[in-house]
Amino acid sequence: MRDEKETGAKPARLIAVAAILAFVMAAAPFLKGALIIGKHEGDTLHLADIVLRMADYGQLPHLDFMTPLGILSVLPIVLFVKAGFGFGMAFAAAQALVAVLLFGPILRVALTRFAGWTAWAYTGFVISMILALVHGEAISALSISMHYNRWAWALAYIALPLAMLEPRGARRPWLDGALIGLAFAIMLTVKITYAVAFFPAVVLALLLRRDFKAILAALIFGLAVMAVMTGWLGVAYWQAYLRDLLAVANSSTRSAPGLPLPDVIASPAYLGGSMALLATVIFLRQSGRMTEGLVLLLLAPAFAYVTYQNFGNDPKWLVLSGLVALSLRPTNTITNSFGWPLRQALLICGVIMLALSLPSVLNMAWSPLRLLADNRPDQVPLLSRSKQGKDVLITAARMYRVVTTQPADGPGQPYAAFADRYDMSSDEKKEGGNSDSEPFKLNGEALPICEMTTGYNALFETIADDLMQQGLKGKSVLVADLFSSLWLYGDFKPVEGGAPWYYSGTPGLAHADYVLVPLCPTNDIRRNDIMKAALKAGWQFDEVARSPIYLLFKPVPPKS
Repeated sequence: MRDEKETGAKPARLIAVAAILAFVMAAAPFLKGALIIGKHEGDTLHLADIVLRMADYGQLPHLDFMTPLGILSVLPIVLFVKAGFGFGMAFAAAQALVAVLLFGPILRVALTRFAGWTAWAYTGFVISMILALVHGEAISALSISMHYNRWAWALAYIALPLAMLEPRGARRPWLDGALIGLAFAIMLTVKITYAVAFFPAVVLALLLRRDFKAILAALIFGLAVMAVMTGWLGVAYWQAYLRDLLAVANSSTRSAPGLPLPDVIASPAYLGGSMALLATVIFLRQSGRMTEGLVLLLLAPAFAYVTYQNFGNDPKWLVLSGLVALSLRPTNTITNSFGWPLRQALLICGVIMLALSLPSVLNMAWSPLRLLADNRPDQVPLLSRSKQGKDVLITAARMYRVVTTQPADGPGQPYAAFADRYDMSSDEKKEGGNSDSEPFKLNGEALPICEMTTGYNALFETIADDLMQQGLKGKSVLVADLFSSLWLYGDFKPVEGGAPWYYSGTPGLAHADYVLVPLCPTNDIRRNDIMKAALKAGWQFDEVARSPIYLLFKPVPPKS
């Protein structure tokens, strides 16, 4: 058995400190009584749309509305909303629940795969990642956006060390295999990207370590979760899930929401980490750690792909890779063919990767304390018309000061002579800016090239009040825009089959009573794409009403 000197940490002490850290981070939102966000209000509306569809209307992802997110990415929040929590406190309670459920597996990894201070660093980072109030990066403004990425990374941080590292003591293959299988099954239903990207490396690691009992246990427990979910949701759920994933993959605007893949690997912000990772692979194999080096080599493209596929491109793999490099340093004075001492070489690689991760790590770890310290005046509810939305606050200026962007080089405008000197690429369109130099025409009328950057509540409240005055209460209104959250601001029904965040196609159009086309939407590329797809499919639109900010149509399905 391994003694305390070998582990470098008393289990009881590590458990106690980890519990205190988790309690402090989880309690902060409840002590504050609200979540105060500083960015990503559109993403928050998207999340609220999904959660309240499920909690208030009993809808299910993929079957009743379009989303690439798995059901377990939102179900914990839904359960607390249904229990009577506001949306903000339900989110905080869901994060606390995830931390409780993963507390044991995190400690299992820390105490059997890491030693000394690396076990403490691993535990603190994974708990912080689960309970953070920002997705990462170095921008301190709080955000509950992309929480599912943090949760999925936490699951990966459990499965990957269990698979690739030998335990520091007796093997417990059934326990470790069960944890790996459960982690992958949950990843599959939180955000499938992680499960697909990391699966080959985990299988290879277990095969190279000849840990066949762990493989069997992982299969049994992983498939058991899938069987339970299929019994609950039906086979049609998986078919619908695949359909939504393919729709996003084929989207021209959202298949990857950040930098191009080469930039995630080799741009100035990422090249240092990439080089340190590859150097770690080489030094591990030179020091005799052939299995770990090969598995880490296979993980390198998986890390890059997951980072590329997530908004913000935050390389959260740096901490795990850095801790692996430090934990696997040889104890002797072995050198490579250049005479470099490999213990020191791996130390340098590990320190580089941990140092590069520090801005994101500190940002997440301190985020609950920043919430407690936030006493700025003039905060208003993000969901101003929803009874469950009073506990998510944001600065009034972001929600009610309407700022729009319009190009000034269109026909008849001051800089029209320069419009033919550029061609906006698809990447530039994704990063911002209006979609076309020529306006899109609907029913022969050119729609303005215009986008709203702030003032979402002003937009939705104005439209909702106007439509309700016209007698449209109880109707379902599809908004041709990036997100269709109008029903959260008035007496409307969510569009059955709609998309809380638009990716492609015409989701929900067949069930919409009306289609509202904003003249200055939050994203005019998405507005135009929705209408182009509908027109291509043979839909027609009869105008019902118009105002200075929108056109309202009755959709007419194709005659066929």
